[in-house]
Amino acid sequence: MKKIIYYIVITLSLLLTSCGKQNSIVSPNGDLEVKLKVDENGHLLYSVLFNGKSYIKPSKLGFEFANADNMMSGFEIISSKKETIVQDYEMQWGLNQFISSKHNQLSLNLKHIESGRLIDVVFRAADDGFAFRYVIPKQKEKELIVSNEHSEFNFAEDPMSYWIPGDWEIYEHLYNKTRTSEINALSKVNHPNLAQTHIVENSVATPVTFIFDDGTHLSLHEAALVNYSGMTLKKTGETSFVSSLTGRSDGNKATIPTPFKTPWRMGIIGKKATDLLSSNLMYDLNEPNELGDIRDWFTPHKYIGIWWEMHMGKSTWDYGMTQDMGTWTDSGNAHGQHGATNKNTKKYIDFAAKHGFDGVLVEGWNTGWEYWIGFEDREGVFDFVTSYPDYDIEMLQAYAKSKGVSLVMHHETSAAPRTYDKQMDKAYALMQSLDIHVVKSGYVGPLIPKGEYHHGQWMVNHYNNAVQKAANYQVAVNTHEPIKGTGLERTWPNWISREGARGQEFNAWSIEGGNSVDHLATMAFTRFLSGPMDYTPGLVKLETKLGPNGDNKARSTIAQQLGQYVVIPSPIQMACDLPENYEQHLDWLQFIKDVAVDWQKSIPIQGEVGDYVVWAKTPKENENWYLGAVNDENPRDLEIDLSFLDKNKSYRMTIYRDSKDAHWNTNPYAIEIENKTIKQTDTLKVYLASGGGFGAILEKLK
Repeated sequence: MKKIIYYIVITLSLLLTSCGKQNSIVSPNGDLEVKLKVDENGHLLYSVLFNGKSYIKPSKLGFEFANADNMMSGFEIISSKKETIVQDYEMQWGLNQFISSKHNQLSLNLKHIESGRLIDVVFRAADDGFAFRYVIPKQKEKELIVSNEHSEFNFAEDPMSYWIPGDWEIYEHLYNKTRTSEINALSKVNHPNLAQTHIVENSVATPVTFIFDDGTHLSLHEAALVNYSGMTLKKTGETSFVSSLTGRSDGNKATIPTPFKTPWRMGIIGKKATDLLSSNLMYDLNEPNELGDIRDWFTPHKYIGIWWEMHMGKSTWDYGMTQDMGTWTDSGNAHGQHGATNKNTKKYIDFAAKHGFDGVLVEGWNTGWEYWIGFEDREGVFDFVTSYPDYDIEMLQAYAKSKGVSLVMHHETSAAPRTYDKQMDKAYALMQSLDIHVVKSGYVGPLIPKGEYHHGQWMVNHYNNAVQKAANYQVAVNTHEPIKGTGLERTWPNWISREGARGQEFNAWSIEGGNSVDHLATMAFTRFLSGPMDYTPGLVKLETKLGPNGDNKARSTIAQQLGQYVVIPSPIQMACDLPENYEQHLDWLQFIKDVAVDWQKSIPIQGEVGDYVVWAKTPKENENWYLGAVNDENPRDLEIDLSFLDKNKSYRMTIYRDSKDAHWNTNPYAIEIENKTIKQTDTLKVYLASGGGFGAILEKLK
């Protein structure tokens, strides 16, 4: 279907406003109100009310510049304008194909009295939240150097918070649950399992989610992060935060051209946890699709890959030769443990073809892995077009295509993006020539050059440019060690997924013995609010017997591993386990084969932050429904309302559920597979074990 976008702006009022007068804007349904004013000292203040109650009390907005007058106070309002923004648009892929939104917008034109500079602050109020951004007009300086952005978020009480530290290098921390007043990000410094980490202050990463004592839920994040540094939220008081941008070696945060629009600062708000999951606010705040319809060359799909076997120690990424920076030498003494061989890759391709997987990821195929990590100078190490002697990429892609499969490219940069930049066109051109349309890119390690960080402006621009350039070669990008998602997949739909949190691999070797039991139930209401994640679900052998005590495992039941395919948002989903393990459990593999990945509509049925979540999703290709759930350590019995099904229609349900004696630690393989006929008026009763979950397919009967 042709992309449909309508962007309607209705001007409601234009007025001059004297200093001290309060302006306000209300959401279309009237539940949310944002109030703005300039106080007697010229501070611009905003506050947020929801259902008449204050949740964000008066909070200041402003800037500090290194090469211009600070704009922290001394403002006067010159004029204000109210508009209504109505959008109807189609997403190329995602939770919902068609999205409609209506926002009320208030733009304040401000003058900084001392310097005479002008700045606009634009606020939006929607039924599902609020947002604001700064709009800096053309200045006498061609560029402004941002020392600090001061966007405050002062809470009216001390809500429960679900957070990870505001690390400038990585998001792969376990989530913490504390009162806001008890947040201590500095206690998370220098985790031994992280290849890179840099925590400089008591700040939290976004999205960060809060639950107020009356049950109101709020998640703070940002949208449309372009040519700017990623935002963390720094604690400034018991229940107060201020925006804190990822820094750089000169102590400043960003250099921006003028005119310039900052990313949106946004908050999703709702009466209950699942209201957060229903929000499309982040996508509403991004620009429309710039690429058009990419579905001729990218289709959501499932894939397998030569990856988990490296984490299990079965094989290696490197070939075992000599790497002297930019020069790889075949010394003839290969260690024989290389994973990316012609023989091994053909085995994976054959398995994919037999079981209906579209892609085969192969890591460790190209030269450079002998010197990729643990060294300060890694520039020039990787060659993104030269394969190891035991890997023939042209032959293997031809073999894959003959079986209806494609290779998935892998580009690990070892956090040396300048090397990647130099080879990027050549690397993408190789992919295009071989009809390979998906690349998994990686940025493991402390960033080179020193003084830059993964979440700073320099790398934000690199990530964005890599995605835009990839589109020129019909390449879709799955970024690992990324900048967080901020909704740019609406604008550039070839940015199909990213990591940006602790994934499945930590279950193999982390010092904690694996991810926490509530990890996914927490990420469902935090990390997943920022868009798709390549978590790599689908283990059928849960114990890895690695880690410091040799007892690491995925802290889930088998039923939860299947339910993850419905819960985790991504248009690409990996079946991460080894082919030989799947061959022993073809009944479990059947769900992974059958579950869809390209959704027409998604409904969060029920859930609580950090406890559990249940999703129902219907795909584009038929009228079936898929249900999935993940649970924390507490067993629970659910009653699921099926009113989303079509009236007077029957569905054949196949459900993969926890047995009554299932438990993630003591009996994780206890699963029941049940077939029954259900209809809209039924209530589905499901037991979730400790660390459990379920996956279900509801096939509409004719």
